Amino acid sequence: MNARDIMTVGVVTVSPDHGVRHAVGIMCDRNISGLPVVDDQGRLVGILTEGDLLRRAELGTDLFLQPGQNRQEARDHLRAHSWKVGDVMATDVVTVDEGTLVGKIAALMVERGVKRLPVLRDGALVGIVTRADLLRAIAVARPEPPIKEDDAIRRSVLARIGEVAELRESDLRVIVSDGVVHLWGQLPSEPAREAARAIAEGVRGTAGVVDHVTVVPDAPSSRAETGVAGA
Repeated sequence: MNARDIMTVGVVTVSPDHGVRHAVGIMCDRNISGLPVVDDQGRLVGILTEGDLLRRAELGTDLFLQPGQNRQEARDHLRAHSWKVGDVMATDVVTVDEGTLVGKIAALMVERGVKRLPVLRDGALVGIVTRADLLRAIAVARPEPPIKEDDAIRRSVLARIGEVAELRESDLRVIVSDGVVHLWGQLPSEPAREAARAIAEGVRGTAGVVDHVTVVPDAPSSRAETGVAGA
């Protein structure tokens, strides 16, 4: 699944020459938290978000900031007082193309701390992917095909455990018998224990999970994969 499959099309946009109040009115009316800004050729030139508006002079934000947080550079002053969208918008916009995989999109949102990614085709805006779009992608995702063999279940559990650093480096053993996953060993925290259980429960074909794990802070990190499937 990629951006093309989940993006919102017909995106509402504004021009850099539009007024800030005009843009805010659109955001309020449409209940959206960000607006792509495009030029006359439909090329993305920036994005205006709620975060860009938090220090507007109309709000008087600086009156309530801690000493040292209310000092403004010229650029900050311009963004707080200018009436033009082009002066207030962010220009360092993270974008994707239509073929970008959903996993990459989610990773970019996490890494850059953004809630939306404009989708471009040859530089022109064709859609936008938001966190809500990613949630819908989760809701409609197809389940993995069932795994029936004990050894296959065990290998799948171990593979997923290997994706979590705290589990990968632990003394955790997996034994599967008639589809029931038995977890043995020591883990350094309760969240790690719960993560291991959730991983085992999430593997298709698992008939149940029996948790024999003990939580020992600073447990030795010597990963063991010596459980015998079907034992």
